[in-house]
Amino acid sequence: MYGTTETEFHQIIQGCCKRGRSCQNALYQLFYAYGMSICIRYADSEAEAVSVLNDGFLKVFRNIKRYDAEQPFKPWFRKIVVNTAINHARRQKKFKMEIGMDEAKNIPTNEDILSRISYQELMAMVQSLSSAYRTVFNMYVIDGFKHQEIAEILGISVSTSKSNLVRARAKLQELLTAKISNLNVG
Repeated sequence: MYGTTETEFHQIIQGCCKRGRSCQNALYQLFYAYGMSICIRYADSEAEAVSVLNDGFLKVFRNIKRYDAEQPFKPWFRKIVVNTAINHARRQKKFKMEIGMDEAKNIPTNEDILSRISYQELMAMVQSLSSAYRTVFNMYVIDGFKHQEIAEILGISVSTSKSNLVRARAKLQELLTAKISNLNVG
């Protein structure tokens, strides 16, 4: 928590429970970057990610009394922010694109190209995916949801979830291949 002792952190949490603005601000400052790293994966823009993160913080502050201080804070916070981002995506209705699995055929994979791409470049590629693909990709690959869970949460079919994941991976592979080609030429 970047220079904050465990005692200071618990004081911040206690202050948040009492709705102390300075404690809420301190918690916001401590977890803003981490929260943004989650939200930017789901949002179409940085401004949208900030909005989603602020909604997430509001939920954190409203529910802070439910936080079990015996447990690590970061996973509790992460779950709220991920769910807020998913709910935002659901409200946007951008992921409703229905594509059959038959259309997503024979997409080859080449894992070794990842070793030549930086994290920032990879995240920019994920960010460039359509909202439908990006949401399912993030939920499945990064946040560990199963297709059945994704389908239930987003109100889509399991086959649509699987199809969107296949399409997202195909698009990412296309972007990665183009990036590697540019690196080899340059």
